[in-house]
Amino acid sequence: MQAAHDRQKSYADLKCKPIEFQVGDKFMLKVSPWKGVVHFGKQGKLNPRRGPEFTWERENQFRKKYAHLFTKTAPSSSVAS
Repeated sequence: MQAAHDRQKSYADLKCKPIEFQVGDKFMLKVSPWKGVVHFGKQGKLNPRRGPEFTWERENQFRKKYAHLFTKTAPSSSVAS
């Protein structure tokens, strides 16, 4: 592993040239505005999503408030007995 690391480093060192600037030198600067932007908070599945608009409610209060979601309708069967 160390040999591979040393080999890669030697190849990289050959390509790398130290750059020195003097006061008054002009150069082009490439800026990527969105690359490396730090986002506050986590991204992905485990992102905490509960905020001020998300709260816990008791089941009985929830059933009262949204009774239409809990009405059980018997499935209609047209089987003659």
